[in-house]
Amino acid sequence: MDKLILTLVIIGAINWGSIGIFGLDIVGALFGGQGAFISRVIYTLVGLAGLWALSFYTKLRSSGNS
Repeated sequence: MDKLILTLVIIGAINWGSIGIFGLDIVGALFGGQGAFISRVIYTLVGLAGLWALSFYTKLRSSGNS
């Protein structure tokens, strides 16, 4: 599950980077715009993955890494 979460977070980061650098929303461009249902589902999944990824900090702390 953590690998899926990490993949979604990376997709989100790449999308935000492309918006910041090029003004291009890759998810929106691929799936019919920001308002399209599938785009909104992807944005929601990426957002939830980001929240889940916060738990990685406790995993890092418990494994002894800083």
